[in-house]
Amino acid sequence: MATSTSSINVTGITSSNYGSFDWQSLVTEMIQADSAPVTALQAKVTANQSQISALTTLQTDFTQLHSDILALTIPSLFTSRTVSSSDASWNATAASGTPAGVYSIAVTHLATAASRVGGQSIAAPLSDSSTVTGLTLATLPTATAVTAGNFTVNGQTVNIALTDSLQDVFTKIFTATNGDVTASYVPGSDKIQLANTDSGNSNEIVLGAVNDTSDFLQAAQLANNGTDLIASANPLGSVALSAPLSLANLKTAITAVDGSGNGSFTINGVNIAYNINTDSLSTVLKRINASSAGVTASYNSTTNNVILTNNSTGDTGLGANDVVPTNGEVGLLGALGLTSASTLQHGQNALFTVNGGPPISSASNTFSPTTLGIPGLTVTAGTPTTQTITVAPDATSMTTAIQSFVTDYNAVQNAISADTTITTGTDGKPVAPVLSSDQDVAGWASKLESLIFESVPGLSGTVTRLANLGLDFDATGQLSLKDSGKLQGALTNHGSDVAAFFTQASTGLASSVNTYLTTLLSPLGSLATKSSALTSDDTDLNTQITTLQAQLTREQANLTTQFEAMQSAQTTAQSQLNYLNAVASLQKSGS
Repeated sequence: MATSTSSINVTGITSSNYGSFDWQSLVTEMIQADSAPVTALQAKVTANQSQISALTTLQTDFTQLHSDILALTIPSLFTSRTVSSSDASWNATAASGTPAGVYSIAVTHLATAASRVGGQSIAAPLSDSSTVTGLTLATLPTATAVTAGNFTVNGQTVNIALTDSLQDVFTKIFTATNGDVTASYVPGSDKIQLANTDSGNSNEIVLGAVNDTSDFLQAAQLANNGTDLIASANPLGSVALSAPLSLANLKTAITAVDGSGNGSFTINGVNIAYNINTDSLSTVLKRINASSAGVTASYNSTTNNVILTNNSTGDTGLGANDVVPTNGEVGLLGALGLTSASTLQHGQNALFTVNGGPPISSASNTFSPTTLGIPGLTVTAGTPTTQTITVAPDATSMTTAIQSFVTDYNAVQNAISADTTITTGTDGKPVAPVLSSDQDVAGWASKLESLIFESVPGLSGTVTRLANLGLDFDATGQLSLKDSGKLQGALTNHGSDVAAFFTQASTGLASSVNTYLTTLLSPLGSLATKSSALTSDDTDLNTQITTLQAQLTREQANLTTQFEAMQSAQTTAQSQLNYLNAVASLQKSGS
């Protein structure tokens, strides 16, 4: 007889009757609930960061305002000057504090520099005789090298090559003009001469054409003069500037040298050495210019001579002497005609008057304050005329500095107001800005306002407060320049009063504000200490956050382990239940 057995049921986390239990979501919700302190701490860190950012922006604004204030503490700002002249060729400068006024400076003549002019035609002539068949154009020692090509005489073309001799050129001119024009070299004057030989024709000789390709006429210094006889404008022999002095084509040989070719000379007492075998005239001229002799040496290729000119103007001498070992020998200066016996063209001093006063002499065309008798004013005359020099206070620079202060003062006040003033939102609820709870910040604005609007004590001038400069609040509550005429009048006519108002030691507006901002912006000032305190607070808060997050991580791990163990136990129990139910089913169906 079969025994009747009822089935066994076990319900739990994974009961098939009630479905699976979502224990993971339960753990998450539990951890989230326990995370409330971390969220609160993180919100505090975020609030601190917002305050630090606001303080950093304020520090930037205060620093810019401090820079403006420092500019206003410099007395020279209020004594700076503008200066102008009625002639653009004149230049004038006025130092800070130069007496303002209009000055009439009448220059009778400008200062010039003294010069020593060397003898003309220091080069050897082209030839010692009128016979020039041996002189080729390629080696002709003229100042300008001859180029091959063609040139025109009386409308006739003359073609020349560099291999031609000078006599060949003369013959070609004669041939091209059918014998009407003859050319010759005059050794005594070292010039080329062209003559019209047609006795029945007194027409002038006409030189050149626009399509000439040779510069022979220019090199020979031949130019139209409207007559039938044309000669070179200057002697033609020229010095070879780049060749050694011994080969430079000098008319007078340099003999005052030692066996190695060394010689020397002095200019204004400064010794200049040279060697005729290695130094060129160009090299020696550069050596003079680079020395402390205070002169400029130059070569004039047209007049074929060397000129020494003092670098400074005025009626001062210019000494030049060869160092000659033995009397009778010729040094370089002697060969150039530049010894003390040469022509000295005296410089002259400038002569002028100021406001119709007595004549004043100046070695320079730049008249110093001492020369002018006007402290701080320097004038460089460009022309010998009467000019008006106007010196006035630099109101533009002063206005710009004051306006910069006004602009940045408003920026500071606007920033503080935006960070501290509680407003009403669109929903009617109050909106508290990031620094609204910090009374110190609002105090900075009040202190700054009181400093700039207080009357400066101890002043007896026309400017004792900002209102005297036309500065006041406008309709929007911003500091502004409400009366520009009052400001310009003060800057132009009462500069010393304006300077005292801003710069008076300790009590001047700029001085007192500078003291306050220096303290505020110092490493130990309120701005820095507030930011430092907030940063330190954040460090502590982040430490707490890290600790709490570690605890939550451990809590989550523990809960997960417990629920996983319960789930494992239930799975085992369900397996056992399934086995017992299977056995019971077999017993029920058996006999």
